[in-house]
Amino acid sequence: MCGIAGFSLSLGSQVERTLAAQSLLAAIAERGADAVGYAYRSPGDGYPTVVKQRTPASMLLERISVPAAAGQLLVHVRDYTKGHPSIAANNHPVRHGPVVGIHNGIITNDDELLERHDCARAEPQMTVDSEAIFAVAAHSRSDARALEALEGAMAAAWLDERDAGVLHLARGVGRPLWLGQGQDGIFFASTKLALEVLEHYCAISLRKRQVREGTLFALCEGRIAAQARFKPKRYVEAEPLPAVRAPGERENCLSRLAALAAA
Repeated sequence: MCGIAGFSLSLGSQVERTLAAQSLLAAIAERGADAVGYAYRSPGDGYPTVVKQRTPASMLLERISVPAAAGQLLVHVRDYTKGHPSIAANNHPVRHGPVVGIHNGIITNDDELLERHDCARAEPQMTVDSEAIFAVAAHSRSDARALEALEGAMAAAWLDERDAGVLHLARGVGRPLWLGQGQDGIFFASTKLALEVLEHYCAISLRKRQVREGTLFALCEGRIAAQARFKPKRYVEAEPLPAVRAPGERENCLSRLAALAAA
């Protein structure tokens, strides 16, 4: 079980980017402590800036820095299932060619899918299953129907350097995904609570809803630019993992977030 979050902001949004990133991270912190990371992209950038480390979220919270011009953000906390976190490339955000993305879930046919692509496994020791999602996205140009090849559980988001200004967001089966829409843009997270924490600290109001399984969004400048449906393969976990994987991390991070906001 991992946690994902992020945003696509409207032009002229006054949301404080770093505080928004910290709020989202703090709220999903309990969902994994094996690694943490984020990525952001500003207008005019092709490839996003990526920051990640092998620690719990609380070890990164105060050091997050997202520039005021950033229009897109990806945030991730990891509870690893495949791809040891000692290999940096296994931690999220994960890269495959022009695509950088984050994933909550598990892909069971990743090796089979990655065998089809020449640029698979950016590093020799890389084994994370999530890369298969971003390989499919990269080679299909984020075609919703291509996601039907994936087997397993998935909620994911990614940026493609060929699609300036676009953030792709998808929910397959087996993992939650919430969307919040407001005047400043669109925000997403693994939990409704994360959007509520964001609302509190960034003083914004969001219309919140859970994303339907089998949905792919293309978000651009704080709006849904395109939406498509796909048919994810049925998947049932033999031993479902609990959502809380790092007890105490959320409370620790939220306490520190309150201090940061007050300062």
